[in-house]
Amino acid sequence: MQNKIGLLLIMFLTLTNTGFAQQSDNVAPEATASEAELTFWDIPTLKEDFIDATPRDRKDGILVGELGVDGGNKEMILRLARHIAGNLYGNFDSFLIAHKGKLIFESYFTRGRINLPHPQASATKTWTGLAFGRAIQLGYLTMDDLDKPLVSFLKDLDSTKFVDGAEKITLNHALTMSSGIRISEKQREGMNKNPDRLKGQGHVQALLEHSAPITEEYQVFKYGGGAELMMQVIEAVVPGSAMDFIKNELLNKMGITNYQWQINDQTGLPEAGWRTSMTSRAMVKLGILAMNNGKWNGEQLIPEVFITKATSRILYTGENAVYFGGCKDISNEGYGYFWWNADLKYDNKSYFSASAQGGGGQFIILIEELDLVVVTTAHNNRHPSTLRMTAERILPAFIK
Repeated sequence: MQNKIGLLLIMFLTLTNTGFAQQSDNVAPEATASEAELTFWDIPTLKEDFIDATPRDRKDGILVGELGVDGGNKEMILRLARHIAGNLYGNFDSFLIAHKGKLIFESYFTRGRINLPHPQASATKTWTGLAFGRAIQLGYLTMDDLDKPLVSFLKDLDSTKFVDGAEKITLNHALTMSSGIRISEKQREGMNKNPDRLKGQGHVQALLEHSAPITEEYQVFKYGGGAELMMQVIEAVVPGSAMDFIKNELLNKMGITNYQWQINDQTGLPEAGWRTSMTSRAMVKLGILAMNNGKWNGEQLIPEVFITKATSRILYTGENAVYFGGCKDISNEGYGYFWWNADLKYDNKSYFSASAQGGGGQFIILIEELDLVVVTTAHNNRHPSTLRMTAERILPAFIK
């Protein structure tokens, strides 16, 4: 009997204390120069997971603190990290927490590296929304413009060829993915047969020529389109190109230089809904920027009124619409300006959350009431767990 107990104890210690590092004197894993040239799927998996409750100051503009000292229950979060390392919640690559403006927890698993931009998938839409907000801050647009027709900002279009109702699509509709544009697969195939026509604003022209008529009945939330329309507006109103604007007026302002932002082959514009890659710390920066009402290092990069609107519940999307949502602890799922939102419940109280979300498990989760930012990256993560994990495992660690 004693031998069995001893064996079980050894197995427990092995499962919970090996295969990862917790000491603060360990250095977070970095991709080598040769690894940085590989595609994400070719990055070798880590030999040792990295878990750190005292993140290092890397002079990247992020304030750092210590889990348990600057907030949070250290043991609860470390236990969660060990479970993540054991793939209890799917294939995570990183898991970070910022509290009251400080990064207090940082961990990397599988293909995660501190210096390696991670595919964002549809979380790209949130980055696009912030670029649009930056254009408002600099005076190229106003908040009142959000109620104006999208086509009024795109001067190269031929309105005589539009389907009925095209003028009903406002910037608000595009930002909430409720434009009402409906393109069948057959129509889209027809559009793609003439790729030269899709360059620049030609893509919007084609959409508004081939769509079914735009009616209020169909101007409801439908996940998919919208971000590419907003990128067209950014390109049209800012000086220079949209890509230079994003780089110089948003990313550089936040000290984000290590990233990938691909160009759309059809339009020649920056991708708006996917095909970007950011480091996990860059994602933390986005979360802190939003939590600080659009301010970064004291400078108002995005109007506070835009951030407030973007992260609010403008419309309801229906239960189970949010990636990895749909459980007893997640309810009232909705959408703002390229931000998802939902109520996360713990101990009979609900906490409003706004989140950037990307397929595979990319999350930037804001819980304003707790001044909390949770960042995760993952791959092939189809387990319905990230928001539920936040509700069940992270909230209680920060609720006093």
